[in-house]
Amino acid sequence: MSTSVKILGISGSLRNASTNTGLLRAAAAELPPDTELEIVTLHGIPPYNQDEELTPVDAVRSFKSKIRAADAILFAVPEYNYSVAGVLKNAIDWASRPPTDNVWQGKPVAMVGASVGMMGTGRAQLHLRQSFVTLNMHPLSQPEVQVAFHSKKFDAQGNLTDPDAREHLRALLVAFAAWTRLLRGEPSAPK
Repeated sequence: MSTSVKILGISGSLRNASTNTGLLRAAAAELPPDTELEIVTLHGIPPYNQDEELTPVDAVRSFKSKIRAADAILFAVPEYNYSVAGVLKNAIDWASRPPTDNVWQGKPVAMVGASVGMMGTGRAQLHLRQSFVTLNMHPLSQPEVQVAFHSKKFDAQGNLTDPDAREHLRALLVAFAAWTRLLRGEPSAPK
């Protein structure tokens, strides 16, 4: 019997009108049945310091707790200088440490991203995918959501307005919920 899929949405952008955070808000409106999405921000997570990994600040402890409670992770991946945003990589590092407390371990994961250029965060998503190997995460390979030329597809507040991008997002969410259920050994769709 299928149960609900709890997805944790993590945006790699801190900007108020972030189009990547906007993708997560749009995802919350496009979820398939028996799927829920909680969106978290990375505000308050300090630069990673190995000297503090055994006694992290409250923001890090809370972040790790939310990851533990989630069935799956959906990253909204901005692209800076052809790679992953530093704030996102920093949060990933915190949540993987110490090695005996890697909360990413075994989690299904998918990515979405929006950018000003025509690559739509494809390079950043490829770089992030490399980290999934050592984190022991299980990435969804298809479909991909890489929204190019975001200024034409989002409003000034970072809300997704493009119906085609919304349809691609919906398809990813259906596949992601099925992927998560498959990895749990459940039927792919709720009955």
